[in-house]
Amino acid sequence: MSFRAVLIEKTDQGQSVRLAELEDSDLPEGDVTIDTAYSTLNYKDALALTGSAPIVRQYPMVPGVDLVGTVARSDNIAFGPGDQVILNGWGVGEKHWGGLAQKARLRSDWLIRLPEGISPIHAMACGTAGYTAALCVMALERNGVRPGDGPVLVTGATGGVGLFSIALLKAAGHEVIASTGKPAEADHLRMLGAAEIIDRHELSAPGRPLGKERWAAAVDAVGGQTLANVCAQTKYQGTVAACGMAESLDFPGSVAPFILRGVTLAGVDSVMRPIADREAAWARLARDLDWSVIDPMIETIGLDEVEAAAKKQIAGQTAGRVVVDVNR
Repeated sequence: MSFRAVLIEKTDQGQSVRLAELEDSDLPEGDVTIDTAYSTLNYKDALALTGSAPIVRQYPMVPGVDLVGTVARSDNIAFGPGDQVILNGWGVGEKHWGGLAQKARLRSDWLIRLPEGISPIHAMACGTAGYTAALCVMALERNGVRPGDGPVLVTGATGGVGLFSIALLKAAGHEVIASTGKPAEADHLRMLGAAEIIDRHELSAPGRPLGKERWAAAVDAVGGQTLANVCAQTKYQGTVAACGMAESLDFPGSVAPFILRGVTLAGVDSVMRPIADREAAWARLARDLDWSVIDPMIETIGLDEVEAAAKKQIAGQTAGRVVVDVNR
């Protein structure tokens, strides 16, 4: 039976992207076949689709690091036909065909069930960004960060991780400071729960090894000089959860915050995370998000609009969350 998919193929000039008509026999190996409902346009997908970074490891490739759908066939008793499931990460969309298609074949040990309290479209509004934000907030809490300790900084606040981090931290009772380079989005960030907005340029220039103590903790999806400055201005025994590199992979910082203030730099990976952590993060999203605030952020597109949307995302011309209805 045929299905539609976004397909990235290798060419002499680099790569090409097309909307392809494929057959079930084209699907890769796996013990669960899924009728996909929605995917999302993750930044990693945009990099893959535009060839801006070497994300794709083998060709041809169906991109899409996230998907939600219904099990059509399973060779593992853990899942049965009709089960609604979520996929995030595991190298899908890089080494294994992903979610930007009407069908997917995956390994059952990569999947979790869609939790109660969150719809399929809302799950993909979250995608890897929301799931990673939940992991970051949980990392802060594991290290003892509590409401009342002081404000929590969120860098890259208008990005996916930033938006969901603000919402989750506010729901947990924290005072949130949002760092952004998009002042026009300030009102939206306040609606999500930010109590204060600062300009990202306050943190992007080289700073001192130790600065004034400004926040009890932080969620950073930026990296580079920003992360170094965030650590330098974190309060005694605070924690910084680092999960991204939007600015840089480098860390031009000092050990001073760690050995003089006892600051913890907690790295947060979402790609290879154990299933128990994934289930806990998604349960947190289902429980704590206020969708009346987040719904206006969601833009829904079809598979035929994915390539153009990826180019806009790389150019920094998108805001909010892009959900892909693969059957539209």
